[in-house]
Amino acid sequence: MRVKRPVSASLARAFFCIVLLSLLSTGVALMTLASSLRDAEAINIAGSLRMQSYRLGYDLLRQSPDLSAHRALYQQTLNAPVLQNINRGYVPDAVKSHYAELHVTWQEMDRHLAEGDINWYQNNISGYVDKIDRFVLALQHHAEFKMLMVVVISLLGVIGIFTLVFFTLRRIRLRVVNPLKELMIASQHMQQGNFDVPLPDSQLDNELGQLTVTFNQMAGELRKLYTSLEATVAEKTQDLHEAHRRLEVLYQCSQALNTSQIDIQCFRHILQIARKHEAASYLELNVGDNWSLKEGKLQPDVQINAQTVGMQETELGELRWQSTDTSSGQLMRNVATILGRGLYFNQAQKHYQQLLLMEERATIARELHDSLAQVLSYLRIQLALLKRAVPAENTPAQTIIDDFSRALNDAYRQLRELLGTFRMTLSQTDLPSALRETLDLLQGQTSARITLDCRLPALALDAQQQMHLLQIVREAVINAIKHAQARDITVSCVTAPDGQHTVQIRDNGKGMTSDEEPEGHYGLNIMRERAERLGGTLTFSQPQGGGTRVTFQFYSPEQVWRHQT
Repeated sequence: MRVKRPVSASLARAFFCIVLLSLLSTGVALMTLASSLRDAEAINIAGSLRMQSYRLGYDLLRQSPDLSAHRALYQQTLNAPVLQNINRGYVPDAVKSHYAELHVTWQEMDRHLAEGDINWYQNNISGYVDKIDRFVLALQHHAEFKMLMVVVISLLGVIGIFTLVFFTLRRIRLRVVNPLKELMIASQHMQQGNFDVPLPDSQLDNELGQLTVTFNQMAGELRKLYTSLEATVAEKTQDLHEAHRRLEVLYQCSQALNTSQIDIQCFRHILQIARKHEAASYLELNVGDNWSLKEGKLQPDVQINAQTVGMQETELGELRWQSTDTSSGQLMRNVATILGRGLYFNQAQKHYQQLLLMEERATIARELHDSLAQVLSYLRIQLALLKRAVPAENTPAQTIIDDFSRALNDAYRQLRELLGTFRMTLSQTDLPSALRETLDLLQGQTSARITLDCRLPALALDAQQQMHLLQIVREAVINAIKHAQARDITVSCVTAPDGQHTVQIRDNGKGMTSDEEPEGHYGLNIMRERAERLGGTLTFSQPQGGGTRVTFQFYSPEQVWRHQT
């Protein structure tokens, strides 16, 4: 069916006529108002001619020397530009004639003023002022007429616009609204499953006529589809229930990571959620070589599936599971993605905490360097000057100064070591890599061979606890380098099945004669304090092969990690 009169074209023509009529009436009104802009000024100037006429008579009576100036001013006012506009074509002839009569009469009045004929001027001034009044009244009537014209034009424009709007709305109701209403009633019946409702037989030559024919054809097609959709809907409903169960699992797994601190409990909770919703009967999360979480019981006769756990193309671990549901693969892959994100954020949190710790320690180091280190340096200089000032034969004084110098040098050396400890920086977030980085820095300070064997879980400690452990290892290795004269230094970190962590630093040096702190040294005491903060024990011993063995044993905080077998 061809559309002969589109609704859009009809509406466009109606709106165009409305806009055109509005612009026309508004334009004529604006032009009329524009011509009235200076009417008030013209009336005021014309009215001032009366006062000036009487003033001229007064000047003539008193023989005032200002008479000539006032005559010129009167002539200038009579020929004012705003009064010259009266000669335009749209000004009524009555106004023009009154203005021309004023010009003619003024010529005669001006001539008698120049001759000083006071009697004639007094006899004719009243008649001249009457002419001025008639001219002012004509100007006023002309201005009022223009305002009336503006009102009439505006009213005619409003009436015309309302008339066009009325007929446009009436046509829209007959050709658009009523057919649409009939179509809506038919569509409501179809919505209720009644596809046999007769559609209105519209013969309109616009889009609605074509829509009615198309709608009727669509009703027949829908009748066929409706019968086949019911069976499909039942099948899809079952799929949706399954998808909802999977989404519930993924949502709860995501909520498990919605905490301020992502730790091992979060990952254990995720595995418990997946097992609780029967996504898998057995789950195992492996991170690195030293960390594993397991939920459920491994069944030897069920296939084990595996999925890489990672984030941003970085492999962080592996998720292994057993499930009798063959459709759980996609769900477990999504769970692996959530676990990978959690592991990634765990590393990011540790790195951020390390940065905060490094910044805090660097601030303390700067404060110590700018305050205590400067004071010790100053005391060393003053002590050297004092030693020179005291005579060499004053043995008691020289002895005191030497003792004071040694103590001050020891304090300064201890402070420099402390500053070096505070300024230690790390770029690695997992414990094995951080230990390797720390030992690599110390390897450059000695010819002894330093060996690392770290098998601690990557998630065993947070950033603060990791920093304490690194400082214990660093201090023990530095002692072996400086004091033991060792050739081999071995650092080993292992975890027992019950979750106890053991860190050993062993060297083949000359060994320790005592585990008591020498006077003026604080390294061993600081190591013990750090061990206490980690809730562990620190011991020093001499193995049979010689050298020194430093052993530090501790548990993870709140025993959140437990290696399951």
